[in-house]
Amino acid sequence: MLDSDTKRRINTCRDILVGKVPDPKSQVEQITIALIYKFMDDMDLEAEELGGARSFFTGDFERYRFSKLVAPGVGGQEMLNLYTEALTKMVENPDLPELFRSIFRNAYLPYRDPETLRSFLREINSFTYDHSERLGDAFEYLLSVLGSQGDAGQFRTPRHIIDFMVEIIDPQKNEIILDPACGTAGFLISAYKHILKQNTTGAGNGNGNGVEGDAAEQALESPQRYKGDLLSPDERARLARNIKGYDISPDMVRLSRVNMFLHAFKEPLVEEYDTLTSDDKWGETADVILANPPFMSPKGGIIPHNKFQVPSKRSEVLFVDYIAEHLTPNGRAAIVVPEGIIFQSQSAYLALRKILVSNYLAAVVSLPAGVFNPYSGVKTSILILDRAVAKVSKHVAFFNIENDGFALGAQRKAVKGSQLPQVKAELGAWLQVARTGGGEGLESSLGFAVPREDIAKGDYVLSGERYREAKAKASHWPLVPIGDVCDLINGRAFKPEDWEEADGGGLPIIRIQNLNNPTAPLNYFSGEVRDRFIVETGDLLFSWSGSRGTSFGAHLWKGPRAILNQHIFNVKFDEKRANKLYLLRVLNAVVDQVEDNLHGGVGLVHITKSNLEKIEIPLPPLEVQHELVAEVEGYQRVIDGARAVLDNYRPHIPVGRDWPEMTIGDVARIARGASPRPIDKFLTDDPGGLSWIKIGDVSVGEKYVTKTKDRVTPEGAAKSRKVVPGDLILSNSMSFGRPYIVKIEGYIHDGWLLLSPHPQLVLADYLQATLASDDVMRQFRSLATGGVVNNLNSGLVASVKIQVPSLEVQRAIVAEIEAEQSLIEANRDLIKRFEKKIEATIEQVWGQAGNQEAA
Repeated sequence: MLDSDTKRRINTCRDILVGKVPDPKSQVEQITIALIYKFMDDMDLEAEELGGARSFFTGDFERYRFSKLVAPGVGGQEMLNLYTEALTKMVENPDLPELFRSIFRNAYLPYRDPETLRSFLREINSFTYDHSERLGDAFEYLLSVLGSQGDAGQFRTPRHIIDFMVEIIDPQKNEIILDPACGTAGFLISAYKHILKQNTTGAGNGNGNGVEGDAAEQALESPQRYKGDLLSPDERARLARNIKGYDISPDMVRLSRVNMFLHAFKEPLVEEYDTLTSDDKWGETADVILANPPFMSPKGGIIPHNKFQVPSKRSEVLFVDYIAEHLTPNGRAAIVVPEGIIFQSQSAYLALRKILVSNYLAAVVSLPAGVFNPYSGVKTSILILDRAVAKVSKHVAFFNIENDGFALGAQRKAVKGSQLPQVKAELGAWLQVARTGGGEGLESSLGFAVPREDIAKGDYVLSGERYREAKAKASHWPLVPIGDVCDLINGRAFKPEDWEEADGGGLPIIRIQNLNNPTAPLNYFSGEVRDRFIVETGDLLFSWSGSRGTSFGAHLWKGPRAILNQHIFNVKFDEKRANKLYLLRVLNAVVDQVEDNLHGGVGLVHITKSNLEKIEIPLPPLEVQHELVAEVEGYQRVIDGARAVLDNYRPHIPVGRDWPEMTIGDVARIARGASPRPIDKFLTDDPGGLSWIKIGDVSVGEKYVTKTKDRVTPEGAAKSRKVVPGDLILSNSMSFGRPYIVKIEGYIHDGWLLLSPHPQLVLADYLQATLASDDVMRQFRSLATGGVVNNLNSGLVASVKIQVPSLEVQRAIVAEIEAEQSLIEANRDLIKRFEKKIEATIEQVWGQAGNQEAA
């Protein structure tokens, strides 16, 4: 998992090199070679500490040890001479494996400045080889800076998720293990460690069925070294031959080979291979397959060979198809998949799910949407395939994880309360039972089992929530039609000519826009009105016509005494039977369940009075309603407090008197986005389309762009401007002047300006914070053009003056702001968690609702 220290250190290395090595690709090469060089010395040191011998820096090459390069007292010129010599001589090292010699074969130092090298190597020395993924973290962050990671649709799998998947699948020493899109070999190495633990005296069976503490703590600690002393030499040799990987990227293949070599694989079996378009290895199968395949398909889609069961051009469909087909008769797999696999209705997705449910699928584990931050906020799930389970069990298990041990914001700080150990234990136990033909009796707060025949009836959708609703109504609270509890009084139809814009002694008219927008203007009516249309402060209202997710549904009126307009019901009820705040929550919960009774389109919908009155709601005793309301309102107070923090936070940048003043145009190149025309031709609902970033995809107060609502075709994207992770964009129209850092690859609407900072002058994070400051926002407002909508063109933005301290000061400021941002993200995470608590409380009522006689 990319942590802030790794990111900061890589950024510092690039800042040091940029003056001498301006080409970003060359910077990546220099940093990668230096990291491998340093980690080789770390491994030698670790071997000595464990009573072994050095493997890399031996004999005459001992003098090139990294620790000697950076030892106190080594002068800059001496360091330069020794490092330059080492880069050319290491290829001759007889103890260096061919894999490492190939890395150093063309290595050289492209500059001769001792001070630059001293600063660079000292920063490299701050990295520690506490676990192998650090090297992968560093390298993949470099790739994300260059944009190549997003091109392939590859998102690094966090180590604790890898370990979680491996422990559920429980690979054995005699099994063939494969990752057909192995990246940095994280799954393969985790599987190897898992088997070593199984076969180490006193280490436990390692079957993953025990709760072993908090997942965040496990992921952050240095892994315990397991000797695997119970493995015979033949078993070790077979294990090394059985662990295999493919990847389409030669850079990833090289890195994964290095990673595996450093974990005692003398000849790593990782090959450069296009799993989807080449059929050279089609006949090979595996007992265990672990993978997080690329989600993104290239322009025009994949052109696969004709041996797949499901015809498709989508990479995620083809990879899951490939994995399922290449399992041995009792094989098992764990696969990270995007939401399209779970519920997309296109024929290829449906055909794939049908095959999985019929022959392969054992369980689905839903992960929270922020697991892949900071690379992506994409929502994912884990498919557990087990051919032995699918043969005999009539059920599929569904688990939902909301806490994976880390906050779901961009910083991914460790938090307590991970649900991974519970799911690992309960799913592991369920799989054992399911292999004997059982599995229907899954009792868990986080999961349940669903008959395969029920999944087939639901278009094979693999969302547990769909089937949870079907289980929902089975206990002792009675279900009562809304019409039996509430008297729905419709508002009066006012003619526009009857309205008055100012309060002339009349009463305000409550229209739909006034329900959830306190700043919306009120109109007034001073004529006579029947009492039935009068609304008092605190009355319960239901907008039976409006926008999904906003005005449509139940509301408490917080304004003054007023008159109800049409399209809104005043909800009257017997206070001896129902609590007002309970009805508010339950009526809004009903909104999600009345799809068949709604009329209208995607945006505005409405429901008739008769249809709403027929819908049943649970009605527990009044004292139970009071208790539920007290619990929910307690959660709501926490949410309101966290929202107040978000609304009032502004990053503060101190101003130094001696800081130079520059214009934004001095420190960054500015370019404007563009809209594909005609827009309706180029926009697409296909989740495989390219991300189309609009102003509405981000909220005020956020820092990052992590997801988009719309997609654009490759033809449309060609007419726009591409952005990659790390780019800085500035809104120049609606919500104008707001800066955001992009965390995904995409194309920007013409309401955005792309700012490319000059790295020798300003850091992107510092520029983002500066542009978000009140001072710069005031300058933007004073320069804005336009009428109803403010506008900033690139020339106006370029003219704005900001203060630009040294890069060192900028880094210190950014570090302080990032610390504050982690608290802000924690509040966002708190809001999400307590909203989930409210949902769960209301769902509990529905779960206890049903036929009283059947209870």
